[in-house]
Amino acid sequence: MPTATTDDGVDLYYEEVGSGLPIVFLHEFAGDHRSWEPQLRHFARNYRCITFGARGFPPSDVPKDPAAYSQARAVDDVLAVMDAAGIDRAFIVGNSMGGFGALHFALRHPDRTLGSVVGGCGYGAHPDKEATFREESEKVAAAFETEGSEAMSRWYGVGPARVQYESKDPRGHAEHVRVLAEHDPVGAANTMRGVQKGRPSLYAMHEELSSCRPPVLVIAGDEDNGVLETDLMLKRTIPRCGLAILPKSGHVTNLEEPDLFNDHVQRFLTAVAQEKWQERDPRSLSASTTGAK
Repeated sequence: MPTATTDDGVDLYYEEVGSGLPIVFLHEFAGDHRSWEPQLRHFARNYRCITFGARGFPPSDVPKDPAAYSQARAVDDVLAVMDAAGIDRAFIVGNSMGGFGALHFALRHPDRTLGSVVGGCGYGAHPDKEATFREESEKVAAAFETEGSEAMSRWYGVGPARVQYESKDPRGHAEHVRVLAEHDPVGAANTMRGVQKGRPSLYAMHEELSSCRPPVLVIAGDEDNGVLETDLMLKRTIPRCGLAILPKSGHVTNLEEPDLFNDHVQRFLTAVAQEKWQERDPRSLSASTTGAK
């Protein structure tokens, strides 16, 4: 199986299919490399698609040292996979934990980024929610250690922004929860503490976000309350940013509403390729609602 070896000796499993401009998919915490199957089947018709397991998510390696996990390291791992696959520049598409990864990759490696799709991104970022999010992240990490992945998947998998998926597609949601139940508890706990709990607040990164060079598409479900305010901030701060809100949808929009998600991503890819995804017209930023002088 193809693997990329990082500079700290971690082997990352990846899969690829299709040909054309490359897209690298970054999965969320509750998923793994399999979570992008609806996108691989769609986009591999015209693009070279790569999905990989983050460190801590088998069949990728599971480092035991908690210090081996961080938001910065997650970005380095994307670069390692691209280098191993011989990819110079790619579209980076992520959701939740992967959405943060796609955003941070665009900030740190703009010359390697064709564009970033930032889905489900924002948990714990708002200053009013940051402390609570870090406390809950520690509880989740501890649950993996004490309850095990299968037991905790029964309640984590039906969180407030995942029940929408269960209501629409019980079979798909059940498969989603099975993936969570298969998580390596050591890798999951270390990821929750090092990447999720330890990542910097987006509100403390205003200067970096306002200087972001690559085009960005932010996607959110309208019932994913943990991300909506932050995603509006991202839209208003990142120069070449669009925001798509999927109606009656929760956190895992790429699985819950694959057709809508794929359509928004496809429009983004096409616009970027045609150099049509530009900065916001400054005339739209007027304090006037009508343009009256």
